[in-house]
Amino acid sequence: MMKNIGLFGGTFDPIHNGHLHIARAFADEIGLDSVIFLPAGDPYHKEASAGGADARARLHMAELAVADEPCFAVSDCDVVREGATYTFDTVQIFRQHFPAAQLWWLMGMDSLMQLHKWKKWQTLVRHTHIAVAAREGENLAQAPRELHGWLGEALQQGSLKLLNAPMCNVSSTEIRRRARLGESLAGLVDRRVERYIEQNHLYR
Repeated sequence: MMKNIGLFGGTFDPIHNGHLHIARAFADEIGLDSVIFLPAGDPYHKEASAGGADARARLHMAELAVADEPCFAVSDCDVVREGATYTFDTVQIFRQHFPAAQLWWLMGMDSLMQLHKWKKWQTLVRHTHIAVAAREGENLAQAPRELHGWLGEALQQGSLKLLNAPMCNVSSTEIRRRARLGESLAGLVDRRVERYIEQNHLYR
């Protein structure tokens, strides 16, 4: 039986309960066997963003956050690669590792609206299905004309799915602000992630 594998890329600076919520919806609504979190590497042309955690810390926090989720895993694929990393290349790597699996890439509606600007996007959407998480008020009617033909075809074929679960209103920016001020992160991040942030004085 073909496996369904979800790929969830992001900065995860830090990973928070909103990420976990939408990953669970991703797995449940698509019927995934596993969801693989892919923290982004450090920007290849500059230092990590001001006030942010480096790639290794973000990778470790993601591992802590998913430790109790049997169908979640974390990959360092985008962390260990040098130079610019593109979704197309990441998907190709996972296609090589899981040649018989159906891959799904999770993105937000804001990213979908920019998909036509991504590297080799037309080839990308032939190599992976797309699942889209939307915030309230976001919909496909806002899509640029460059995507119209593909959108209609992909929705009809089932290679594009809009998740029913809304994205949680949790912000990594707000979490970093709270951490900087020494405020509680309870309810926003996994308790192990909160402890790691405190012990390593992240975002201070």
